[in-house]
Amino acid sequence: MDQSIPEIDDHEMQDGTRTNSAAATQNAASPIPSATPPKPDQKLCFSPKYILSGHTKPVASLKFSPDGSTLASCGADKLIKLWDANTGEILRTLEGHEEGISDIAWSFDGEFLASVSDDKTVRIWDFGLGTQVRCLLGHTSFVFCVNYNPNSNLLVSGGFDETVRVWDVGRGKTLKVLPAHSDPVTSVAFNHDGTLIVSCAMDGLIRIWDTDSGQCLKTLVDDDNPICSHVKFSPNSRFVLVSTQDSTIRLWNYHTSRCVKTYVGHTNRTYCIPACFSSTKDKYIVSGSEDHKVYVWNLQTCQLMQVLEGHRDTILTIDTHPTKDIIASAAMEKDLTIRLWFGEMTQPIE
Repeated sequence: MDQSIPEIDDHEMQDGTRTNSAAATQNAASPIPSATPPKPDQKLCFSPKYILSGHTKPVASLKFSPDGSTLASCGADKLIKLWDANTGEILRTLEGHEEGISDIAWSFDGEFLASVSDDKTVRIWDFGLGTQVRCLLGHTSFVFCVNYNPNSNLLVSGGFDETVRVWDVGRGKTLKVLPAHSDPVTSVAFNHDGTLIVSCAMDGLIRIWDTDSGQCLKTLVDDDNPICSHVKFSPNSRFVLVSTQDSTIRLWNYHTSRCVKTYVGHTNRTYCIPACFSSTKDKYIVSGSEDHKVYVWNLQTCQLMQVLEGHRDTILTIDTHPTKDIIASAAMEKDLTIRLWFGEMTQPIE
């Protein structure tokens, strides 16, 4: 990485990306402290607060609701589970997919969930009623990734048919089919105003698309062309965060086609493991890892802040809470649990 690249200012990053459960195991952890300004020598530390059990096969995706009150999970057991993010209690299980579910996404008003599956469908669920309201057909192979636009009137999905599809949610119809990649599409997302779509794939390419025209505006690729596992826009959409299967996470300025930050230390060479931005004043990057740990980096310095241990298998998915220092993580067959890690400011030991 070019060390001469200046720091990314905060304003650059922020606005002006699987049967009925057993009861969640609760630890006697205290609630997150109130948002008082930390002392200069304090640091943010995460510890496990809840362990959620219920999925019988690997969990593929975790997503906090926009208001942070609910955590949705999905996986190879064909189920979507909804959990109380504050207490760890199971709220509801949604059934309907005929094969394993690879990804889920919340509408921005928190009223609906979209899910995608190996059954080649995109399904939309009413969160309040717990019922399926639409089943979108069009993909010709496994569907792997999905996201809503900010107005929640469009969905974007990608899958093993190597296409990116844009859907009209209200009509349940395909608006555009983008011949996006030459290998399965692993991740798709809209930017903060819905005008752009980003996609990545096993072909190692990251592509930026104009939502209205469907035109490819930019293609990013690292020199070594590693498989791209996941991509998402930064909160203000000036950058994209890309996870690749060379055990590296890169922050790209896609306007200049330059990698401006690199995060390493975790292990990712086999699975599509996402990385997330924090949404709180403490700016950090979070990723799962194939060594069974969760890694947390300082956004600016790229230094490891903390490594979270406790899972017993590859951590396939993580998410960060929209308003609090909470991380959700989930692991594969030897574990099958979801863990909620709560952060608090601590005084370093002298």
